[in-house]
Amino acid sequence: MTDQTTVQWKENMAFDVELEGHALKFDASKEFGGSGYGPKPKSLLLSALGGCTGMDVVSMLKKMRMPFDEFKIDVTGELSSEHPKVYEKIHIAYRFKGSALDRTKIERAVELSQTQYCGVTVMLAHTAKITYDIELQA
Repeated sequence: MTDQTTVQWKENMAFDVELEGHALKFDASKEFGGSGYGPKPKSLLLSALGGCTGMDVVSMLKKMRMPFDEFKIDVTGELSSEHPKVYEKIHIAYRFKGSALDRTKIERAVELSQTQYCGVTVMLAHTAKITYDIELQA
């Protein structure tokens, strides 16, 4: 399988992105000539990580017949101080709300995502120490 994207320069540090029929925008931080046109490309890696592991977890919990009312993932990344600046530490916080949550099933789904299924985790783990926690709320 092959993925493809088109990135078109707009002005200054701003770019328009076309990916799978969807339009995105990129920009640098103001410190590096950006103007708030869009998020920084590197920051989108954290969103990709959250989306990838989130889809894994939802899929597995559906198969386990484990219902939940809400599911949110907060991903935080710490960049290195030296160039090339890469994420050295990433923390994923899995947040669930529901009246019938089964911690064992949720932990298993998250573990499988992190160790076997999420390709974004595997890629980022080459440069970053990835940790996670799980919060359950009734």
